Amino acid sequence: MKMGLLSLAIWTPIVFGAILLALGRDDQARTVRWLALVGAIISFLVTLPLYGQFDQATAAMQFVEKAPWIDRFNVFYHLGLDGISFWFVLLTAFITVVVVIAGWEVITERVNQYYGAFLILSGLMIGVFCALDAVLFYTFFEATLIPMYLIIGIWGGPNKIYAAFKFFLYTLLGSLLMLIALVFLYTKSGGSFDILTWHKLPLSSLAQTLLFFGFFAAFAVKVPMFPVHTWLPDVHVEAPTGGSAVLAAIMLKLGAYGFLRFSMPIAPDASREWAWLMIALSLIAVIYVGLVAMVQQDMKKLVAYSSVAHMGFVTLGFFLFNDLGVAGGLVQMIAHGFVSGAMFLCIGVLYDRVHSRQIADYGGVVNTMPTFAAFAIFFAMANSGLPGTAGFVGEWMVILATVKANFWLGLLAATALILGASYNLWMVKRVYFGPIGNDHVKALTDINAREFVMLGLLAAAVLYMGVHPKPFTDVMNASVAGFLKHVAASKL
Repeated sequence: MKMGLLSLAIWTPIVFGAILLALGRDDQARTVRWLALVGAIISFLVTLPLYGQFDQATAAMQFVEKAPWIDRFNVFYHLGLDGISFWFVLLTAFITVVVVIAGWEVITERVNQYYGAFLILSGLMIGVFCALDAVLFYTFFEATLIPMYLIIGIWGGPNKIYAAFKFFLYTLLGSLLMLIALVFLYTKSGGSFDILTWHKLPLSSLAQTLLFFGFFAAFAVKVPMFPVHTWLPDVHVEAPTGGSAVLAAIMLKLGAYGFLRFSMPIAPDASREWAWLMIALSLIAVIYVGLVAMVQQDMKKLVAYSSVAHMGFVTLGFFLFNDLGVAGGLVQMIAHGFVSGAMFLCIGVLYDRVHSRQIADYGGVVNTMPTFAAFAIFFAMANSGLPGTAGFVGEWMVILATVKANFWLGLLAATALILGASYNLWMVKRVYFGPIGNDHVKALTDINAREFVMLGLLAAAVLYMGVHPKPFTDVMNASVAGFLKHVAASKL
């Protein structure tokens, strides 16, 4: 089999990551950093031809690669991309470049292992979005836990071991039920692990319901949905800045993507039957978790809870079963990738200087770090859903879709914009505005060129997507229409 663009996108960062692990000495840290940056940039560049060659008019899988892997069980190395998964490949590669730049001066010990873990994680996450064979999907899906576990457990905060175990156990236990569902579908399909074949299986109402909740166990924890979201704030607080950025920007999207690739197309009748539950849990996440975010004293915890609220919009949009809702959920996932990653990196900039994430330890940062404050406030506005930023587009589409389905549900969803503005502006007021809070803030120095590039890249992405979302929505329109047509057709 000739290596195609998707294989290049998956294996380029993994190969660079393996090379970095092989270097193995901190006295080579400068070489390691440059090699990691070169590897991340090349990994991003190999994804760009996908956009130029992508046919936006079709809902079919593109760039398909298929080769035998485990013959005995009819398992294939089977990759493909459609409008639903397309942007997540580019987003993952882009965020990896930013995270490599973010850790440049901050990580001083085991530098090769840190960057190696991130590059390998990047390739594995791209693999999740491209896999069309269930065993391949499960392998990539579970393998992402290993580098992230190490990133949290080695470079994390004081309670890093507790946080790493909590992250690993929560996500692994949910995945075991998904594995049972995959084996059931393998037997039902006559010995095939092909995901697209599973989409056409005639399944009974009971089978669909059991499968739906089997997949729910894995994907809801990953999103994370209320009430299985409690692992996320603890993990974010202990994870290093780069780990938090990748976790929020990409890893949470693996769960939401799973709903679109497995739960809804394989069990469409059960998905519609239990849509009320998904909508209820999503609205609780949007409103209740938004209120929880308002009382946080730790900046990372505040942004972590806001992530749960924003991802509630994603699942809400999906289970409305209309084109505006599904497309809005996808746009919200991409926007949240840019904005949440930027928010955690901004907190990292402050933490590197003051070594505190407590809001009370700051005040008047704009007086000593005006350039940084401009970036940080812009990202906080985007996190609030300010029109003209990426944060607005997806939320607005989902709210419109919700109003279209039910006015009162739409009204509840719209309260998220008020809550989002409340907790973000409350944090901005206490951290950035007012008189200089203490000697630590007085001694702060503004961002350097490296930090400016890191935040500038994300600011450009947030602004571009907010002002001109059409390139993002055009890619997904055909696939979303095909997806909804499939899900609307009863399999009973």
